[in-house]
Amino acid sequence: MAAAGPGPLPPAEAEALVRPLQGTELRDVGGQRWLQQHECVEKLNMYAILNASMGQEQLLTELLVTYAKIPVLIGELITVEIWKHKVFPVLCRLEDFKPRSTFPIYVVLHHEASIINLLETVFFHKEICTSAEDSILDLIDYCHRKLTLLAARSTNGPTGIPLELRPEELADPSSMQELQKQAETMEFEISLKALSVLRFITDQVESLPLSALTRMLKTHNLPCLLVELLEHCPWSCWEAGKLKKFENGRWYVMPPEDQVKMTKLDGQVWLALLNLLLSPECQPKYHFDGFNRSQLLKLRGFLTDVLIDQLPNLAEMQRFLSHLAVTEPVPPKKDLILEQVPVIWDHILKKNKGKWEAIAKHQVKHIFSPTEEELKLQAHRWAQTYSLDMMEALAPEQPRCRVCGAEAAKRCSRCRNEWYCTRACQVQHWQKHKAACNLMAGALGRAEDL
Repeated sequence: MAAAGPGPLPPAEAEALVRPLQGTELRDVGGQRWLQQHECVEKLNMYAILNASMGQEQLLTELLVTYAKIPVLIGELITVEIWKHKVFPVLCRLEDFKPRSTFPIYVVLHHEASIINLLETVFFHKEICTSAEDSILDLIDYCHRKLTLLAARSTNGPTGIPLELRPEELADPSSMQELQKQAETMEFEISLKALSVLRFITDQVESLPLSALTRMLKTHNLPCLLVELLEHCPWSCWEAGKLKKFENGRWYVMPPEDQVKMTKLDGQVWLALLNLLLSPECQPKYHFDGFNRSQLLKLRGFLTDVLIDQLPNLAEMQRFLSHLAVTEPVPPKKDLILEQVPVIWDHILKKNKGKWEAIAKHQVKHIFSPTEEELKLQAHRWAQTYSLDMMEALAPEQPRCRVCGAEAAKRCSRCRNEWYCTRACQVQHWQKHKAACNLMAGALGRAEDL
């Protein structure tokens, strides 16, 4: 009989993970207390996905709302974003910084992805969006920054297919350059998660504060940015004559019969546009001037019968655009209002202005230069966080061979982290895998002894 997979998060454990969440100073990112919080976020992230797949996400949603942790998570998201743009480049330029392992730095880079993934899972619920309160403005600005970067990259040329950085590369002291490459490719997936979060925010326009609508429609002109994303479609590319699309964290070659199918990411853009352009809360507030009107009318070229069959709501968009093409909408009224503004980004920048190099050097000395024993202890904690049962429950498909990519049925018996299709592939990969295998095998041995 097959062993049962992991079940929903027990209430007591869920509360123990949610309650300690708190804001972190930029200087302390990567430290021991920060790592404990990161482990909580990772566990919440994994259980949120698992609970959502079982339709049992109510408990986690209620806890995040009750303990007012959504603003905390948004603050942490922006903190690590600023760290990545201000402190990480300084670390990479330090000539005398030769880390024993880049894994502790990778954990910080990955933290942003963990938080945005958690927010993507829970922001489907109206009460989560409402509980963000004023920090919803900071989250809207965050999403705008990510989508602007995504659009700029796709405008400058074809989107490169992100490379996966493996544990053995992170264990290599010379992998700082590889870590920089991974940070760049990780940004792609983070931006796509931000797109989903933004779409869920637009689902709640009727309950958002006026400042949030102003931020989306006037300050950032999100409808035109979304049109640009549809035009360049950064989650789709041609390689060697084959169309590839990015879904569920991977690039897939699309067979000819599936090339006209709408992806989840296409759908997120169209649903956000429907909310921002057709909802009674937003339409009167958007300025359909000459530029905006010309950009929006580009959407008519995408609205084919095949697309509308897949998302029937787009028929309403088609009628709206046909009307927009022959009319001049009335400009929105210029009401005198006291507008709220986002504060988290500016507060962190002002507090740490001119201190980026000092923060980097402090973290090199106290955080990112661990001893061999500290590395093993951290690997042990990660082995506990990422239980094999949980990872297999979250895996979207059959494991693939690390060497040739074929479906794999054999797993490394020491670290239980890598998969292979044959013994020959495992032997071929051993020299690269050895360092990470020893680290993880030692951690697993400790976990079993406890």
